[in-house]
Amino acid sequence: VQLQASGGGVVQAGGSLRLSCVCWVSGSISVIRTMGWYRQAPGKERTLVATITSSGSPNYADSVKGRFTISSDNAKNTAYLQMNSLKPEDTAVYYCNAQIGRVVFTPYWGQGTLVTVSS
Repeated sequence: VQLQASGGGVVQAGGSLRLSCVCWVSGSISVIRTMGWYRQAPGKERTLVATITSSGSPNYADSVKGRFTISSDNAKNTAYLQMNSLKPEDTAVYYCNAQIGRVVFTPYWGQGTLVTVSS
């Protein structure tokens, strides 16, 4: 299993960015139950940003509701995070996550992508 995240960068407050995460599951009959994004700011713990199930049900952290939108393309095993109205407190390393398995689901992590929001 490999997860590759992209789309981070530097943006001014109020701006937008779109993150993408592609999941490769080779030679396996496992399924992807959820994909999503977590973030970790300097000196803080990693926290949930948003997740989406294979059936398209999203879940958001309260801090991003109304500003971020998660979506997915199941045919491409890809999840997207559209981030609007960005705030300096959104600055963090964003990590892609996927829960993959059959009966028991294992979390997998991609490399982080840095999002910096300047004031």
